[in-house]
Amino acid sequence: MKVTVNVNKPGTAPGFIFVAPYEYYSTPTVGQTGSLIMDQAGNPVWFRPSDKYTQNRDFKAQSYYGHPVLTLWQGTIAGTLSAHPDLPQGEPLPGAYFQIINQHYQVIRTITAKKGYTADNHEFIITKRNTALFLAIKHVPADLSPFGGPREGYIRNYSIQEINPETNELVFFWDALSHVNPGYSNVPASSAMESHNIWDPFHLNSVEEGPDTTLLISMRDMWGIYNIDKRTGNIIWQLGGKQSDFTFDSNATFSWQHHARYRSGTKISLFNNACCGATTPPEGTSHGLILQLDYTNMTAKECQSYYHDPALYVDHQGNMQQLPNENQFIGWGVKPFLSEFKYAGNTKNNPSLNLIYDMQMPNHTYRAFKNEWVGLPLHPPDIAVETIRKDKSIVFASWNGSTETAAWQVLAGSTPYTMSVAVSTTPRTGFETAIPIYAAGPYFLVHALDSRGRVIGRSRMVYPCNI
Repeated sequence: MKVTVNVNKPGTAPGFIFVAPYEYYSTPTVGQTGSLIMDQAGNPVWFRPSDKYTQNRDFKAQSYYGHPVLTLWQGTIAGTLSAHPDLPQGEPLPGAYFQIINQHYQVIRTITAKKGYTADNHEFIITKRNTALFLAIKHVPADLSPFGGPREGYIRNYSIQEINPETNELVFFWDALSHVNPGYSNVPASSAMESHNIWDPFHLNSVEEGPDTTLLISMRDMWGIYNIDKRTGNIIWQLGGKQSDFTFDSNATFSWQHHARYRSGTKISLFNNACCGATTPPEGTSHGLILQLDYTNMTAKECQSYYHDPALYVDHQGNMQQLPNENQFIGWGVKPFLSEFKYAGNTKNNPSLNLIYDMQMPNHTYRAFKNEWVGLPLHPPDIAVETIRKDKSIVFASWNGSTETAAWQVLAGSTPYTMSVAVSTTPRTGFETAIPIYAAGPYFLVHALDSRGRVIGRSRMVYPCNI
């Protein structure tokens, strides 16, 4: 997959970019799907491909027992296998799971949902207690006729589950249907007749732990963000939707939102899709949004907004992440852009303000993150050699997943036993470094060097077949 960097200004936060590109059945895929770490120039750092019908979602770096890890959801999405899926398009098929991967790119934990639920592709978080917090779905038979839907229908119920990855024990469970009235949804129950009689009134798409054993969750189809008491399961307050406990100042409203997150003090953030629902025209331009909540007067006001230049209308997916330097990193979901903004943000009328980085991809990714990461692959570096003439060759060196390779040292010899002579030391450039070599060889290998010049990896020996 080739990407285009449209904006790259000073002031961006350090780190690599994490995406999981994929497409639906009806949309051509450019390149491969899978899990991809890139540098800011768009060069691959690590790529694990998947087949056309297997996707990864929510791919990011986290910490597990104090060690850096990668986490992701893996499974098949309805709508990728055929033009007419057996389940509503975009829904995870049974058999999905989450993975925790160590710095050597080894899968160390595989986690599935409990109580007959399917692991949902929206969220997977490792808590400070090293437990796994995630979303899962299940179809509950229901008479939808009181809501205007089919009599023999189903409600797509969402649960929040917390599991101890070491013991596979379920330590917390909460489900939407037991606590939220589906009749307040902004998606009519009649829509079930176009989705195998399955109604999705809630559509949870994020969960995060907060202070005092609370959970912050986003329900896209309710247009609501909920603060939940984890001890009792009760809803403390609802922000947005038809039963909002808050009133909104101008520019603070949102709809079809994703990725609600606690911020410092009484602030929260979200990705405001504001777009393209089932029953209404676009409410507005999609953007990142930070809100200030006043719990005394129960009001919400806009603190900062983050608009793309040019404007984007994102009908599903998307996220906004706060970086360590307080920059904001936004994945634009079904619109294949990734952007970084200074904290001060911008306005709809001045979208280029404080937009300091922007990348465009040919495929979309459900979320995009920017994280610092140290990758230490166990497999050796790769080498290929092209012979130009008898005394000149080009050595190509790469090492999928290595973040510590700073330079390549090429060794050449006339026999496999005379490889001690280093004929070139070249700084690493991008994923694959092309190194001209003026030596006869014909045997070559490469050493990967770190920033101190130490050998951290050794390739196999090659003998060019075109000599």
